[in-house]
Amino acid sequence: MTRHDAVEVITAKRDGRVLSDSQIDWVVAAYTRGEVAHEQMSALAMAILLNGMGRHEIARWTAAMIASGDRLDLSGLGRPTADKHSTGGVGDKITLPLAPLVAACGVAVPQLAGRGLGHTGGTLDKLESIPGWRAELSPREFRRQLGEVGAVICAAGDRLVPADKKLYALRDVTATVEAIPLLASSIMSKKIAGGAGALVLDVKVGSGAFLQELDRGRELARTMVELGTDAGVETVALVTDMATPLGFTAGNAIEVAESVEVLAGGGPADVVELTLTLAREMLARAGMTEVDPADRLADGSAMDVWRRMIRAQGGDPGAALPTARESYVATSPQSGVLTRLDARAVGVAAWRLGAGREQLGQPVQSGAGVVWHARPGDRVDHGQPLFTLLSDDPSRFDRALEALNTGWEVGDGVDHVPSPLIHERIEA
Repeated sequence: MTRHDAVEVITAKRDGRVLSDSQIDWVVAAYTRGEVAHEQMSALAMAILLNGMGRHEIARWTAAMIASGDRLDLSGLGRPTADKHSTGGVGDKITLPLAPLVAACGVAVPQLAGRGLGHTGGTLDKLESIPGWRAELSPREFRRQLGEVGAVICAAGDRLVPADKKLYALRDVTATVEAIPLLASSIMSKKIAGGAGALVLDVKVGSGAFLQELDRGRELARTMVELGTDAGVETVALVTDMATPLGFTAGNAIEVAESVEVLAGGGPADVVELTLTLAREMLARAGMTEVDPADRLADGSAMDVWRRMIRAQGGDPGAALPTARESYVATSPQSGVLTRLDARAVGVAAWRLGAGREQLGQPVQSGAGVVWHARPGDRVDHGQPLFTLLSDDPSRFDRALEALNTGWEVGDGVDHVPSPLIHERIEA
């Protein structure tokens, strides 16, 4: 590998020039090894945020990130593989019913997930509310479960894209998280290294999303689809709405319970719709268009895979889920139609109740969260419960209510126009 100088690379991008393949390969590898200082990579990240990268640059950066660690080989499973990634939102429990549903249709789902930070919940936090369930699997356990059960949701190992672990932490404290080239390469390096043959991306936009503007979400979706396509992975992206939270719950254990309702053939209409839409996209990318996932919800086979998946990782799918020690019910001060329910307000309230964390490594309350009893367009009466707040610590209720108080409106509903759940579909 050609050796470069960090200042040379920073200067090139600062001045708006295209980085060469060897510059990208060297700076990513050198930073991962500790040979490029944090302040130098911070400067480069800011230069990338301000001046951008071309398609080839982003693809090469992503490849260099992947090359920093191991890449999973999922060949020999005897069935196609498909993965899904969501950019995160409030009440976004879709991975939980989606993975066993797609597996029940004959496509293996290797889902490497993460923990939440801030107002968006983490998939692993939700699953860890199930008694006995463990997130950490060895590569051998991962592959065996994928072959025998067809679905795995677990933490990524330390050897999967170690460059991203360092760079992600750096971006978080240098105001460069929003750089589309770095954000796209962070997500896609891990997904490509995960080894699935097909990938469906759920890019959220709206108040509760990481990227709130539709144009920014569209740009990220297109960039990631290009990266997947260039890497030989069948990739499609859906840009979906996160102005209103998904379902009726935001928390950990309460989202697991809602996911189980979906697997049992019920559940909130929006959660069911998005789960089935993403499942159909995953199956189509994997070449399994003859199977209708709705049938697998109806006949109970998706639930069967869920139970086997939870048991395989030490969990008890029949055990009672944790519940919060305290609750508080907020009622509607008037009758009318709920015209707005702001996803960010709900997410911040759940976070303040203990369902989320401010720093990585902090514990979360499994039973904490928010249940809302109406969605935009629903009629509510004076005194009717609007929200139930759940926490082990009742002193948290006041700050959670502060977050919620500006996050909803009740009116006559004459001008209410529901937001579409899916804004756009993007493919190569």
